[in-house]
Amino acid sequence: MDRSLKALSLILSYPTRALQQAMPEIGGVLASDTRLTAATRRALRPLVDELGGRDIYELEETYVALFDRSRTLSLNLFEHVHGESRDRGGAMVSLVEMYREAGFEPATSELPDHLPVLLEFLATRPFTEAQDILADAAHILAALNARLVRRESPYDAAFAALLQLAGAKADRAAVAELLDQPDDDPNDLEALDAVWEESEVRFGPDPNAGCPQVRDMLARMDQPANPTPRHAAE
Repeated sequence: MDRSLKALSLILSYPTRALQQAMPEIGGVLASDTRLTAATRRALRPLVDELGGRDIYELEETYVALFDRSRTLSLNLFEHVHGESRDRGGAMVSLVEMYREAGFEPATSELPDHLPVLLEFLATRPFTEAQDILADAAHILAALNARLVRRESPYDAAFAALLQLAGAKADRAAVAELLDQPDDDPNDLEALDAVWEESEVRFGPDPNAGCPQVRDMLARMDQPANPTPRHAAE
């Protein structure tokens, strides 16, 4: 198992007391990974310290405000690729099939394209395979990193680390297209509620469409994405 990918999967998961207790070990894993530059490892320390030492309720509130209430920071990757198009259903089915073929059963109620779930899966695969998939999602990771930097969130360090592990530079045009989408205000709850009510996620594949490879789905840019709520069991 790739311990760093597993560690980053945990860091990007919904905060729990169990996660807090594990942060010293998680931080140690990342601090010892020589695939990351010294600067990247140093940048991860404030996030590790915050997740390990901050009040759990404040951590939960921060996580929800960032990744649940903010459409442009969604951790559901296909949301940035397919939005609410019918292609997203087929993409979900293909991803679930890829997990099952590899004998991977996520122990979560999150959607299959939730980044921590994907990272947990990639941690079980050969690193070259994991690196290829991360590289093809680099434009999404870079856009999320840039938005978190703007919000001065320590979570940006996790995405910087993932980009470094991907070993590839994100396509600037693809990143710019994502960043051109207007950022949303996580404090405007009335507007966000209206968006959730209008959103509908289709998990079934389009009977008239094929199932492209997961790497192609992550790499392909479609129409600007619309949000969907997180389906975590908290």
